[in-house]
Amino acid sequence: MIDLKELQKEVMRNKVEKGFNLDNMALEFCRAHEELSEAFSKYNKNEDGVAEEFADVAIFLLGMCESLGYDLEREIVRKIEINKNRKYIKTKSPDGKDVFIREKTDIDP
Repeated sequence: MIDLKELQKEVMRNKVEKGFNLDNMALEFCRAHEELSEAFSKYNKNEDGVAEEFADVAIFLLGMCESLGYDLEREIVRKIEINKNRKYIKTKSPDGKDVFIREKTDIDP
């Protein structure tokens, strides 16, 4: 298994070495969004390179987490456990497609 903590550090080492942005977090959010938009565009056009764009998104997320002091690996594991225990109600949209709405509970408001 990959150690995301080590990947966070590696992404940061590369950012420092290359002189990439280290202090404008708003720009990092925008660039991560830009990479996800590029993935969608390639997917939508049935073009190659979607996975590479996903990798770019992950790299931005890893770097942002390292900059902000977040342990992304821990947060992913924690969130997967939360999602396992969530309950959803299946309903239909006006056009007849399946829609899942999270059922709010006392333990998961």
